[in-house]
Amino acid sequence: MRPSPYWKRYAVFSVGFVLLTTVVSFYTRIWVLTGAPVGFLFGFFLEKADLCGASAFSEVVLSKDWDKLTGIWIVIVVSMLGFGLLSGLGLIKLNPKPLIWANMALGGVVFGVGMVLAGGCVSGSLFKTGQGNLNSMAALVGIPLGVSAVEYGPLKGFNTALKQYVVKSSEGGRVTLSSLTSLPYGVLAVGFAVLTMALVLITARRKKEALTRKSEDLREPVLQRILTRPWRPWQAGIAIGVLACFAYLSSAASGRNYPLGVTHGVMQAELLVTDHPLKFVYTPKPSPAREAGAVHSTGQTSPYKKVSWWLVLEVTALVLGSFISARLSGKARLLPKPPDETVVAFFGGVLVGVGAAIAGGCVVGNIMSGYALMSVGNLLFGAVVLLANWATTHFYLMGGRIVVGQRE
Repeated sequence: MRPSPYWKRYAVFSVGFVLLTTVVSFYTRIWVLTGAPVGFLFGFFLEKADLCGASAFSEVVLSKDWDKLTGIWIVIVVSMLGFGLLSGLGLIKLNPKPLIWANMALGGVVFGVGMVLAGGCVSGSLFKTGQGNLNSMAALVGIPLGVSAVEYGPLKGFNTALKQYVVKSSEGGRVTLSSLTSLPYGVLAVGFAVLTMALVLITARRKKEALTRKSEDLREPVLQRILTRPWRPWQAGIAIGVLACFAYLSSAASGRNYPLGVTHGVMQAELLVTDHPLKFVYTPKPSPAREAGAVHSTGQTSPYKKVSWWLVLEVTALVLGSFISARLSGKARLLPKPPDETVVAFFGGVLVGVGAAIAGGCVVGNIMSGYALMSVGNLLFGAVVLLANWATTHFYLMGGRIVVGQRE
């Protein structure tokens, strides 16, 4: 793709959007507004490296390419180091997810199959929508339907029943790598970082990365190259890992003590136009209205469905950030797709939503953020998703054939 000749305009808009929303948030002390610049940058970084969880997993089988999967791992390791520092400074409280093994296992299978059919995970469908991918748009319609079916629809009782199969640590808390090893979170984070650096150095010796660029690239200013050219997955991984630390601070100040996540943001954005009454969360202070599902003194269940404004702003701005990134690179365009692919993508999106809701998250919330928080439940989810994705890729995309080399 040829970079946009108007790249300076898009660059000015991007900087202006991030700075304006951040300054307004600091000036008004309405910290939930920082969800917008976080989402914008998240979408920008994802699009720059085409860092979709579905393709990251599938490309290992399709073309023996581990670059995107490595990029996701870089996100995790950088996030670990940042979370450890923020926690040590007392700025955040680590909040790993519980080991609800039945939810993680079943949700992982459904999610892993669905992401191949949909052509993307939740974040992948969001940023590819910004690029103009029609199939991702169809999947993005199906995802909130799947999430809602689990959260509020016919699968709610089944999902609740699965949650009774929970494993706790010996101290009664959540099972993490720290609780299993009795090692502090920070020590483990540094250990993973050192191990990752060692593996990177070993790999670099075996496979030297080409350093030469096309002559026209060399004539471009550095800023133009950064904004208009594709990034390598590891570069986006570092950027997203750093962003995740700011996201944790931003999210915690907005009533949601967790770093990056997108699944429930997609569903809650749909709730804004389809349901009422709603309970809006935008501050860590308790609201007079009770949480959705909370029991009142009368024994009645609250009718309110929770909507986190931070998540809604994040996922909305994510699409915008991806669109601007794609415009900078000249990739933003609406391309026709075969109707059968679009239909499959829609139903794949429904499966992605169902699987993510059962497991309580997707590649972003359960793998990027969940692995960084060292939740053993999320480790299980990631392993199951990987295997389900590989199996579906092998039989659905490859027809059961073994392909050596590049994707056909």
